[in-house]
Amino acid sequence: MADIKELLILYNLRKSRIKSRLDDFSKVLNESNERIFEELCFCILTANSSAKSGIKAVNFLKPILLTASKQEIQEALKTANYRFPNKRAEYIIETRQFLKETLNFNLKNKIYSFNNSEELRDFFVTNIKGIGYKEASHFLRNIGLKGYCILDKHVINALHEFNIINSNNTPKNKKQYLKTESKMKEFANSLNINVDELDLLLWSRKTGEILK
Repeated sequence: MADIKELLILYNLRKSRIKSRLDDFSKVLNESNERIFEELCFCILTANSSAKSGIKAVNFLKPILLTASKQEIQEALKTANYRFPNKRAEYIIETRQFLKETLNFNLKNKIYSFNNSEELRDFFVTNIKGIGYKEASHFLRNIGLKGYCILDKHVINALHEFNIINSNNTPKNKKQYLKTESKMKEFANSLNINVDELDLLLWSRKTGEILK
């Protein structure tokens, strides 16, 4: 079992950087719909990949994200040496079209229309290709919304090491995701650490970076 005291020491060492990163996220929802769409595309690109890969790929796409054809996005992703250029280009094009046709591309209005955080996350899981509960949580956290756990392999492994969960298998469905998320929130409360900060702390503990 991992050492809680060591985790708390690490938290004190990284607390200011973690809070600063969360402050960065909190500003995104005040930006344009195009910027929020960019963050959604980043999370589509990060699924089954990595945060670094997603950042690199979305940086290649930024100049063309709103106007490019599927083929142009595929070519840009290939130039970025991204692993899944064809399928993710398809997801991005379908998402862009869905947002235009159903929301007039006004992501912010749609997000603000939800009073329930679970219903908001469910909307993105249900309607956005390539987005499951982990990446929907990732997206919502990255635009400044609170209380979502990004249960990727690094966080899951950490929770397992601290004996918070019995297995290091990633959640396979909504029921499993919510159960693990609830346990992580209980763990955060026991440590007296905000769960959004704990998420970044556990991730940085495994990766050495405060990035995602």
